[in-house]
Amino acid sequence: MADAVPPTKKQVAAVAIGNALEFYDFTTYAYFATQIGQTFFPSKTPFFSLMASLAAFGIGFAARPVGAIVFGAYGDRAGRKPAMLACFALMGIAILLLACTPSFATIGFAAPVLVIIARLLQGLAVGGDVGPTSAFLLEAAPENRRGFYTALQYSTQGISTLCGGLVGVVLSSVLDAHALAAYGWRIAFLLGAIILPVGFLMRRSLPETLFAEDSTYAVASDARLPWRPMVLGFFMLGGATIGFYVIAYLTTFASQVLHMKTNVAFAATVVFGLANIVFSALAGALSDRFGRWPMMVFPRLMFAVAVWPFFALLVARRDTATLLATAFVLGALSQMSVTGFVALSEALPKQTRCAALATTYALAITVFGGTTQLAVTWLIHVTGSPMAPAWYLLAGAIMGLVAMALMDETAPRVLRQRARAAAASASA
Repeated sequence: MADAVPPTKKQVAAVAIGNALEFYDFTTYAYFATQIGQTFFPSKTPFFSLMASLAAFGIGFAARPVGAIVFGAYGDRAGRKPAMLACFALMGIAILLLACTPSFATIGFAAPVLVIIARLLQGLAVGGDVGPTSAFLLEAAPENRRGFYTALQYSTQGISTLCGGLVGVVLSSVLDAHALAAYGWRIAFLLGAIILPVGFLMRRSLPETLFAEDSTYAVASDARLPWRPMVLGFFMLGGATIGFYVIAYLTTFASQVLHMKTNVAFAATVVFGLANIVFSALAGALSDRFGRWPMMVFPRLMFAVAVWPFFALLVARRDTATLLATAFVLGALSQMSVTGFVALSEALPKQTRCAALATTYALAITVFGGTTQLAVTWLIHVTGSPMAPAWYLLAGAIMGLVAMALMDETAPRVLRQRARAAAASASA
């Protein structure tokens, strides 16, 4: 049986860094969608090339529920650590295949086929990794830091966004458009492939949390699947996913629709990544003190209010300052409500937490994440309105807000405070 020694902060950091690497390799595709489309899906019409590229990006999401079910069940049976290591190895194979596939001009239709296979493998890997990673973070946390530890799942996704944006800024600044499309985007993927073995070795030293005695306050104490929080979690995570991928789409939106410089467009991704890193962790920490419910509902309400005016200002001005302000403010408010993910994690029983959490997350990501950028691109094309992303983003924000408002409070500190207050009232 695996070691039951509590994980150290260094080991928790290893899990968080590994999560950032997984998401860097999966999401970097979105930032180079235009260049990848030119390489593997050439067309006389740039719109169709971009749509084909984004469709291939979305295909990766279709495999995420399969990965979640397979590796989630494995993580609940064999342990969090072996499931994380298996997902890492699969991601390494996928990223190398994607980076090294010859262009359509070189091998014809075999090129897009190989790209689609690589995206499916990436989807299996990242879909499978979310469950064991999140379960490990929650189970490794001291009771009074569970919100902060679990929020690292999203905060480290911000690291991947930041790194992807920085790589894009550097490559688009030193390479011309032809070189960026020819081989520049491959450099971004190869960087991820080179670093993956480091993360794999870091994760090999982890203890196992599945078999350790659970000393934390258990919100869910039996092995039955709590369908109510899972259904609410699906729509809650769906709204958050739409928010993430529309804001991540600002890079493509700024360059293709607003006709801003490529390096400036990539800067929006950098700013979004910074907001993600800081405000996800901040929200998790604050939720340990004030509870999960207020820290997910009120920021999401503020986000919904801010969407339209910021997009309207960006479309009207089309300058660097407005683009970066939009990415930062919307990114910060969007990520402040990641405590909904913490609440969902706490509401699931430990015996099935890995599979249930991964499956709920992956289904939401597949339905909403895999289609968001494709839908937004299509809406802009058919309506002719650059404000189409704002309408889509607002609809997702409202959907997520309703689900969050219906979610129960799960923070141990808040639940105990309520229990003491109820006992005091009953004895009075």
